[in-house]
Amino acid sequence: MTSVLYHKTVVITGASSGIGLACADAFAQQGANLVLGARRYVDLCTIAQSLEKQHGIRAVAVQCDVASEADCRSLVQQASATFGSIDVLVNNAGISMRALFADLDLTVLHRLMDVNFWGTVYCTKYAMPELLHSKGTVVAVSSIAGYRGLPGRTGYSASKFAIHGFMESLRVENLNTGLHVMVACPGFTASGIRATALDAAGDAHGETSMDEGKMMTADEVARRIVRGVIKRERTLVMTRQGKLAVLMNKLLPAWVDRQVYRLFARERNPLVR
Repeated sequence: MTSVLYHKTVVITGASSGIGLACADAFAQQGANLVLGARRYVDLCTIAQSLEKQHGIRAVAVQCDVASEADCRSLVQQASATFGSIDVLVNNAGISMRALFADLDLTVLHRLMDVNFWGTVYCTKYAMPELLHSKGTVVAVSSIAGYRGLPGRTGYSASKFAIHGFMESLRVENLNTGLHVMVACPGFTASGIRATALDAAGDAHGETSMDEGKMMTADEVARRIVRGVIKRERTLVMTRQGKLAVLMNKLLPAWVDRQVYRLFARERNPLVR
């Protein structure tokens, strides 16, 4: 049976690795045409060519730093010019951090907000006319950190909280337009985001602080996002631990404070002890 995504146009940011790359493959398996945005243009071109050959779809690579409004506008314009429409926008590009706020250079917070929050806003703003016309879907790949602040991740949590507020407002504004608004919240995912997380000075850590082998895979996250788009889900909280955290944070927030502290105190080289 032909998928509802067959020959639809899907734009994905942060598509050169991790969840974004897995989403590109998962949407391609459904027969969707792809517009892939990321900073690593050479890698992105190789990925696009491979997906075209493997799945018989069309894929376009566009160099894009989502912190740049001009780049986001160009990404959307390229999608519209190539395929004539946009049916799904997956705002996936994001970075993390790992440093106590007391030690943090404020430029790190600016960078987190520029990429995670403003990147989502820019891409969504420029894609809105096409998405409204197609009655399509806008997705934000978020985190449980958008529901509950995490120690050593002040900028990351703040950016995800901001995304949740933005997407919730967008959903209410478009209750009667046909636009589908979905927030996807994976649990800890083996995606490389912790190795590239910024330290107190804004440099990449270069190594993960957690056991990646016990985490969700990026492929599993992508499959759930695609399924959520097809079913037009509102919110995807993807793990039992995440669902429990969201629920208990409403009921017993002080208890959750202690549980989160204990969890992060077990990191490699923990920031809290």
